[in-house]
Amino acid sequence: MRLSKLLLPLLLFPMLAMAAQEESKWTNELKQQFFAGKTIKESDDVISIDAPYRAEDPALVPVKIISKIPQTPNKYIKKILVLVDKNPFPFVGEFEFTPASGKADLAMRVRVNTYSYIRAIAEMNDGALYMTKKFVKASGGCSAPIGADLDAAMKRLGKMKFRLDEGVKSGEPTLAQLLISHPNITGMQMDQVTRFVKKSHFVDHLKVTFNDQPVLTAKTDIAISADPNFRFYFVPNGAGELKAEFTDMTCESPTSRDSCRKINRYSKVEQINP
Repeated sequence: MRLSKLLLPLLLFPMLAMAAQEESKWTNELKQQFFAGKTIKESDDVISIDAPYRAEDPALVPVKIISKIPQTPNKYIKKILVLVDKNPFPFVGEFEFTPASGKADLAMRVRVNTYSYIRAIAEMNDGALYMTKKFVKASGGCSAPIGADLDAAMKRLGKMKFRLDEGVKSGEPTLAQLLISHPNITGMQMDQVTRFVKKSHFVDHLKVTFNDQPVLTAKTDIAISADPNFRFYFVPNGAGELKAEFTDMTCESPTSRDSCRKINRYSKVEQINP
């Protein structure tokens, strides 16, 4: 028994050291960058993350953020920030919700460049912050080759499509999926045909409304996969117009946003009849 007590700290120390190392990027840099001076409670009571422990494709890692509270006018999730700690550009996206969202659930596919935590930080309408995280084993997601069909991808650039749950009911949260045709080039990928590294070109802003009322507003970056698709909720109060608008931009550096320019704006409208 005495020997076991002596050995236990020796066995635990490497595990604790490894855990601290995996958290170092967040602790020493990202928390200060995004939440300087603010208190964040780490808990799965408000949101949780569902993601594979070992990704099959590092450029298409499915991530689902699940909210644990309803979106009501008095209490709701106002914003969710998503980060991949050890990506070359850790910022994945900032997603804003309203009570008209019904639920602050969100699903998407992201790029993961090396073994890393994916973390989501929810900001409540009263300013309280809650964080959840998931460790994912993946490698090379941000530099994965573009592929040989870039010309075809550019021809369908900007096309969008909505998919909705069957049986849409007025006044109830409805699951919607938005599919966007866009290569979302990171600026770290080699074109397999020309063998040149292509400059970044990615969706940077998305807004979804129902009858002109905001449902989901997002600022996104290169960690979102090619051909982005987002699953989210909205509450259709009667018939109306579900509209998505997005802009894209290109930057001189994949890891700096000091020199960028906007390119185009695209939109898509879907008539909803509950």
